[in-house]
Amino acid sequence: MTAVRPMSARPAAPPPTPAPLPAEGLWPRLRGWLPALGALFLTVLVLAAIRLLLREVSYAELAAVVRGTPASHIGLALLATVASYVALMGYDWSGLRYVGARVPARVLALASFSGYALGNTVGLGVLTGGAVRMRLYAAAGIDAGRIGQLIAFIALAFGGGIVAVGAAALLWGAGQIEPIARIPAAGLELIAAAILVLTAAFIALCAWRRELSLFDRWTLRLPGPGLAAAQLLFSALDILAAAAALWFLMPQSDVGFPALTAFYAIAITLGVISHVPGGLGVFEAVILLAYRGHAPLEQVAGALVLYRAIYFLLPLFAAVGLLAWNELRVGVAQRVGRAATQLTPLFLSTLTFVVGVMLLVSGVTPATDEATELLALKVPLEVVEAAHFLGSIAGLALLFVARGLLHRLDAAWWTAVLITGLNFWLALPKGVALSEMAVLGFLLLVLLASRREFDRRASLFAGVLGWPWLVTVGIVVAAVSWLLFFVYDDVPYTSQLWWQFQFDAHAPRGLRALLAVVLAGLGFALWQLFRPASGRVAAPSAAELERAAAVLQAQPVVSACLALTGDKSFLFSESGRSFIMYGKRNRSWVSLYDPVGAQEEWPELVWRFIEMADEHGGRAVFYQVPPEQLSLYLDAGLRAYKLGEYASVDLRTFSTKGPKLAHLRHAVSKGERDGLSFQLLSPGEVPALLPQLRQISDAWLEHHQTREKSFSLGAFLPEYLQRSPVALALKDGKPVAFANLLVTGQREEIAVDLMRYGAEAPRGAMDYLFVRMLLHYQAEGYARFGLGMAPLSGFAKHPLAPRWHRFGSLLFGHGESFYNFQGLRAFKEKFAPEWEPRYLCAPGGLQPLLALMDIAALGSGGLRGVISK
Repeated sequence: MTAVRPMSARPAAPPPTPAPLPAEGLWPRLRGWLPALGALFLTVLVLAAIRLLLREVSYAELAAVVRGTPASHIGLALLATVASYVALMGYDWSGLRYVGARVPARVLALASFSGYALGNTVGLGVLTGGAVRMRLYAAAGIDAGRIGQLIAFIALAFGGGIVAVGAAALLWGAGQIEPIARIPAAGLELIAAAILVLTAAFIALCAWRRELSLFDRWTLRLPGPGLAAAQLLFSALDILAAAAALWFLMPQSDVGFPALTAFYAIAITLGVISHVPGGLGVFEAVILLAYRGHAPLEQVAGALVLYRAIYFLLPLFAAVGLLAWNELRVGVAQRVGRAATQLTPLFLSTLTFVVGVMLLVSGVTPATDEATELLALKVPLEVVEAAHFLGSIAGLALLFVARGLLHRLDAAWWTAVLITGLNFWLALPKGVALSEMAVLGFLLLVLLASRREFDRRASLFAGVLGWPWLVTVGIVVAAVSWLLFFVYDDVPYTSQLWWQFQFDAHAPRGLRALLAVVLAGLGFALWQLFRPASGRVAAPSAAELERAAAVLQAQPVVSACLALTGDKSFLFSESGRSFIMYGKRNRSWVSLYDPVGAQEEWPELVWRFIEMADEHGGRAVFYQVPPEQLSLYLDAGLRAYKLGEYASVDLRTFSTKGPKLAHLRHAVSKGERDGLSFQLLSPGEVPALLPQLRQISDAWLEHHQTREKSFSLGAFLPEYLQRSPVALALKDGKPVAFANLLVTGQREEIAVDLMRYGAEAPRGAMDYLFVRMLLHYQAEGYARFGLGMAPLSGFAKHPLAPRWHRFGSLLFGHGESFYNFQGLRAFKEKFAPEWEPRYLCAPGGLQPLLALMDIAALGSGGLRGVISK
């Protein structure tokens, strides 16, 4: 297992061995693999369909078509691509007006272009492009709720626009589509007219109403008719320009531009529905099917290859270059500039994955005859073989390294730089691949320019790769294998191929490289799937504890002083001015309270913690969160569940005078009659009395038949107790009860932590001790005195209350045999405190219950401690 430590941490003592992960049933495991099996099945179908369509096409013919495409056609396709991406910005323009927000034009252009460049390549544009927009528009000052509405508007507008434009193209070119679709032109025209009528009806509805009720459950706010018409215009410009980019690359045929536009709309729609990245294979299969019998398929296939490079890959390269340039600019101090640079890992991860695929494809395709002849004259055969073999292995490695770059791992950056730099030079002996060198050189430059974004010092393989990433890599390897057999379709496959080493023996070289890739990938995947889940966390070092103590001294919230118990690990911010304290049990990574320190660093810390848990296959949980910062966790996709209420006394208004708190005056009087006195020990005076305090603590634990708690509660730890004041109740000069106090250098709030009394303490000794503490710190000028949390209190009891509240109320009323819920609330009520809710922020479903079980075990030293108190 791998120790998880933030980048700023120092070596620590060996951490404790974690408890084993809970066993899962067979069905949850199988259910998790169903999407993977579906993706693999779809890939096989698509590859089989393309292979059937291209059964009479050779790789040599395809390569010749790509190389022979006129520069003028490529130039027109580039211009159409630019026009399409400019039109796509209209979606963001419309969406911003729909939600009533405005941003500078440069922010809109950056968010739209980079979002679509990533979404078109990766697929799942609502998620990938939405993540880009969420980051950039939030930095521009738009709240998360409106950004979510904007993303939904763009997704719906794209879907409606492509259907409407496709219908218009279908109506225009029904006669040309009839022999391809084998549906009568009249039927096609009827379908198209119906869609266009519905589109016009929707615009009329937008003019008539502003809201639309869906199934009596949801209300959809409609755009104005002008905005709806403008968005339809943007959709038409986008789709027509994108289809034109493909049209300019296509061979002459009787398939007109209207027919191509209709099939383009169908292909894009099916590609989106398939969830295959970029609709790869699905889009090509539809276009090939549409052109079958109307144009040479090798020319159509060559046009599709060029279209992929121009419309999908070039914008991705441009977006990565734009972010790298933004990284090097002096004015990155602006919020939008910082947000853009924080997207660099996402884009570089995608680009690295694409380059990895490029290296794999290069490994199974032959070099040109000219390059082969040049290599035979200048380079030893051994060097050519080694370059080819290592290049393919490097391509596979980059597919896995891309995930590390996504999580901003320092090790992933170094690995990517080394692999890219090495393969930059290997491209020469591999086949004088100058275009490959250019791509690798570009990747290397943007990696170097973005160095500071990869600052997480964790092992490259610290996290367990889940099945989505492994299946994606598997699909790539399967596609590359298909490509190998397509390229060398005319080569007779015999056992002798494996041992042929010649300059022109491209098929044997590709077979050996592919076999190495398959074996290495399979071995790595099996290791990832069957190795134990990583989860050992590093215990804090003495230096980290002192560092946390220094941060705490500047904080007004004193409950965070529990960081100094030594049983929680730390995730420090890059500046070291703030941190998260956390523990781990099974799959739960539990942060105690909010982050501590500079509030402007909290959002990044929250995300870093969530990503760290996700890297290790765990769930991120935030425990005992106050209401002020709930938006931090809700924006991160977590849900809030009430845990109870925290009691604090306002010392500015506290008084024992009057009838309301007469019982407190009586508690002091009774204590004094019983011979009690009050003493406050400074941290330096605590060590001398530790033996006596230990006796009191042991007697209290024995009387309550319990054991020391931890994590969210203080424990009798000498090193911890010596860091804070300790209040004593003495009888005849001898301590009989004590409480340690949490305090920081701000002297605004103070809170009680560990409370213990011995057998010699008279009845009511703790009431006496608390009142004396309250009066003492009131005189010292403190504003608040924290009494701690009352679990499961303050829940709604209404019949229509959420199930979580009803369950909590049930436990509060009938769970006294397990925990003194009502007694603890009643004790704190004596001091007339103010109550503030505390929450658990966790993923939905059953995750909160599982997390609470793990938190209970964390605080009790394991499940046995929970059961036996």
